[in-house]
Amino acid sequence: MLLLPLLSLSALWGFVLNLTMGDAQSLLRANTLYRTIGLTSTDLGLQLQAERVRSAETLTTRKLTTALGAQRAHTDRSVTDFKLAVMEAGSAVSDELRQPIDSLDSALDRLGPIRADIDGGLGSRLAGLDEYNRILDAIFTLYDHLVSVSDLAIFQQASSLQAMGMASEYIARERALIVGATADHRLTQPEVTAFTEYAASRKFLHARGLAGLDVQLRKPYEEVFATEPFLTFATMEARITRTGAPPMSSDGWNQTIDRLTTRLDRLSSSSADILAARASAAATGTIVEISIAGGLGLIAVLASIIISVRFGRRLAGELAGLRSAAVELSQARLPDIVERLRRGEDVDVKKEAKAIKVSGSAEITDVARAFGSVQRTAVTAAVGQAALRHGVGQVFLNLARRKQGLLHRQLALLDGMQRRTHDPDRLEELFRLDHLTTRMRRHAESLMILSGAAPGRAWRKPVPMIDIVRASVAEVEDYTRVNVDDIPAGAVDGTAAADITHLLAELVENATIYSPPDTTVQVRGDLVSNGFVIEIEDRGLGLSTGEYAAFNALLAAPPEFDLADSDRLGLFVVAALSERHGIKVLLRRSPFGGTAAVVLVPRSMVTEQAALGAGDGKADLPSRTRRKALAVVTSGTHAGLPRRVRQANLAPQLKEQPGEPESLGQERPAEQEPRPERSPDEVRDLFSAFQRGTQRAREEASEEGP
Repeated sequence: MLLLPLLSLSALWGFVLNLTMGDAQSLLRANTLYRTIGLTSTDLGLQLQAERVRSAETLTTRKLTTALGAQRAHTDRSVTDFKLAVMEAGSAVSDELRQPIDSLDSALDRLGPIRADIDGGLGSRLAGLDEYNRILDAIFTLYDHLVSVSDLAIFQQASSLQAMGMASEYIARERALIVGATADHRLTQPEVTAFTEYAASRKFLHARGLAGLDVQLRKPYEEVFATEPFLTFATMEARITRTGAPPMSSDGWNQTIDRLTTRLDRLSSSSADILAARASAAATGTIVEISIAGGLGLIAVLASIIISVRFGRRLAGELAGLRSAAVELSQARLPDIVERLRRGEDVDVKKEAKAIKVSGSAEITDVARAFGSVQRTAVTAAVGQAALRHGVGQVFLNLARRKQGLLHRQLALLDGMQRRTHDPDRLEELFRLDHLTTRMRRHAESLMILSGAAPGRAWRKPVPMIDIVRASVAEVEDYTRVNVDDIPAGAVDGTAAADITHLLAELVENATIYSPPDTTVQVRGDLVSNGFVIEIEDRGLGLSTGEYAAFNALLAAPPEFDLADSDRLGLFVVAALSERHGIKVLLRRSPFGGTAAVVLVPRSMVTEQAALGAGDGKADLPSRTRRKALAVVTSGTHAGLPRRVRQANLAPQLKEQPGEPESLGQERPAEQEPRPERSPDEVRDLFSAFQRGTQRAREEASEEGP
């Protein structure tokens, strides 16, 4: 939080320092350029002006003179000095300045051909002078780029002095043109036009330069312009412009120009020195200001960093304490409270919703109080939600127990009706009603399981696994589609027999519901090293990989039952029962395309034993259940007259006594009460039922034909 402002402040300080340092460096660079390129280029311009005058005489007389040769030697030395000065300037030469220097070098390279044309008498006088003028124009273009200082006042004065220097160049051009013209006492029309242009440009540049100079630099020029040489020159210039004829003698003209240019050159040199001193002083002052401002800025930045670091450390400590308290609240205290509520423990809101103790600024304490308020609200809501769930669970439990009691009474009535009825059709209807009642009892037990209660049925002795499997199959509506393979000898703890029966019944029913009605559901078991495995496989469409993963995750770690997710009621029941006894349930895709449910009963619950007689019989005719299980066997009669013998194929542990209350949850004695002797009426009804059944079987057999 504090790093960004500090970085911004440091970057701003560095940017301002760079700008001011750039100004100082610009001033220092301008001073370096003046001492190197500026002085040598000024001398080069003077030498070229002198050579131009000597060349004008030669172009007129067509005679080479010793004075011209000596002047060319002076010019060559100036050219050499200029090039050495450019090398000496080095890094002070910017990219913008490099171009005019290269242009001047190219112009100086033409100096040799220009001299050759003059020596050979080629070209006119004006053409030769224009060649020198182009070289001097390149020098003045270089002067314009030399004036590149950031100080506006110095820049204005330098520009004005540049204009005064260019005006002196036009005076030199007028002199060279007139010196050549006085030799033959005439001016051509182009030369008159050129002279007129030189005069007009000179006047404009003098006026412009004077207007821009300050008092210190302007006053010397005004004094020179008031002297006799300048006034004489101005008069002669006006007369030549008006008449178009040169003076009769060049002596007066040359003397006037010499006196004027001498004063102007001396004044230009002194003015340049004054301006250079100003630039140097400005650079020094700027550096001093930069040093002071930069030092103060650096001190301010360092002070800000120190203060910010100390403040940041204190704030970080306060935030760390607040964060630790918040993390403890979100990851430890609230989950622990929710888990305790899940287990049914009582939670005191005032005791558990303790205030978060942190120290620091007002903002931190305000946030801590806000977290405390959120904590109290969350704990209160969790306690209220737990109370609501507990209340709903109690409602489910009470309704399930009442329903279970009614179903037990209904089963007892059905038991009596089945004993007194000998009509096969009525026995079949009573059997269906008995089977339906048994399924209703399982659904009532599901409500009890989801409410967290344990079923009332339990046995002290182990119960054979074959009886549990058959009892679970018998609790399914479409049990005739279920095939039970041979089950190895083995038994489970009697306290878990009812829950395992319920768990397997839910899985078998799910397999029959989500598979085509013309297919079978296969149930097989095996005794393995880790326990007893029961596999239930259907021939349905199966599920997607994601659905298998989601269901297996729910079975491995069952969440709290969601009342809104009633479509998965059986899955929640299986998950709750498997978690209660440590049973592992896995759903996977069957090789036949359906779903296979693998149930692993842990080894600690399994007891090996020899095969029991109660487990014998046809596996594809499973027994139906009533409370524990009821068996369906056939007597040796005709196929159309099945005789149902109640509890004939059950183990002794699963057999029940008539009229015994189901909710006691106690093991029933294996002994059965002695069957009372039938009365004459009962014997008559029995033989009548047998006769009717035999007759109906014969009729059905005759209709089917041989």
